[in-house]
Amino acid sequence: MEKIETGEIITMIDDNGRTQDMEVLKTLALDGKEYAVVGYVEELQQKTDEEIDVFFLRVDNDEQLSLIENDEELEKVSAAFNEAKEE
Repeated sequence: MEKIETGEIITMIDDNGRTQDMEVLKTLALDGKEYAVVGYVEELQQKTDEEIDVFFLRVDNDEQLSLIENDEELEKVSAAFNEAKEE
């Protein structure tokens, strides 16, 4: 798989086997690892003032996205993305 890029649309499969189109909103390198923040395409296309759900994912060596299951790692990644957003 090619490098994950901002703006890319990816299809994720949830625990129930349903597919969801997600857009990569931003990527970030942190502590030698790559991460991506993604949101549901459907929510992103709606013009609304409501907050949207976003998910922080780790980009594995084979460019596959996986959930961050470690709470400490998730907090660190979330803080880094928030800090990058403010710049």
